[in-house]
Amino acid sequence: MIKILNALIAVVGGVAGAILLYWLLNKLAELLPGRWEDRVKPYLFLLPALAAIGLYLVYPTIQTFVYSFANNRSTEFVGFENYAKLLTSKTFQNTLFNTFLWILIVPASVIAFGLLIATLADRLRPRGEKTAKTLIFLPLAIGAVSAGAIWKFVYATRPPGQNQIGLLNGIWTAFGGDPVNWLQISTLRFNSLLLMVMLLWMQAGFAMVLLSAAIKGVPTETLEAARLDGAGEGSIFFRIVIPQIRTTIITVFITVLIGVLKTFDIVYVMTNGNFNTNVIAVDFFNQLFTNRNNGFAAAIVVMLLIIMIPVLVFQVRQFRAEEAAR
Repeated sequence: MIKILNALIAVVGGVAGAILLYWLLNKLAELLPGRWEDRVKPYLFLLPALAAIGLYLVYPTIQTFVYSFANNRSTEFVGFENYAKLLTSKTFQNTLFNTFLWILIVPASVIAFGLLIATLADRLRPRGEKTAKTLIFLPLAIGAVSAGAIWKFVYATRPPGQNQIGLLNGIWTAFGGDPVNWLQISTLRFNSLLLMVMLLWMQAGFAMVLLSAAIKGVPTETLEAARLDGAGEGSIFFRIVIPQIRTTIITVFITVLIGVLKTFDIVYVMTNGNFNTNVIAVDFFNQLFTNRNNGFAAAIVVMLLIIMIPVLVFQVRQFRAEEAAR
């Protein structure tokens, strides 16, 4: 009861505080003479948001950049030593390689499966389409930690002779094989691929919804004209549908790519980066909270930020080009 009361007080107090703040800013603007009120008022209303961005986003980013040049306790500057040690470390090089594999495989796979599912689901009857899309979209509503708990039962392993509760080992042993520790098979990054399957399972529904809407937006007159000209369904899909939904494909790709760069929960819950599955976000967490090395952790974040900047710039340009086309 106390928690509910505290939540209500926080919500009501927050709303009341925001109303009071903007009322005071409006009164302050009204004190200005003539046209200055209309000129200054928008900036006054933007001031709280800009202050919050500066306090919670800009300042921490600058502070992290500064700490990346300091020692593990952030008490003394060491120059580029943290970056040099990280980039020459075989462990961190392996982490970067794993992250690169996630970037290379997951977004493209999500797009491919999203297109496949959207195309097939759109061919079903309306009721069947809704049911299929709902079931495929459901994993997106599950948190990554919850998904990890579910997939632990898929990859679970018990000693030979015992009943296998893991789905994969249940199927494997049914065909006469011995139980396998799937998440410990680091050959050809097989265990990393198994973890990627989890993210693909979660994101395929997201891609399906957006791509399905885009496909339905393709003019039927264009498709019928292509069929009358003798074009096959494959040619229509790749030469007409895909080019017309290119903007949506790029948007989904970039959104999934940003999510991949921040992938943490899945790897942390399933392996904690062990067995050659580490990625950059998990390495940052372990450097900061396990190894207590603030300098390394800050350097990792800065490198991740540098990697993400070109992606974000491209996304902003894509949005501007889309708005200009409209």
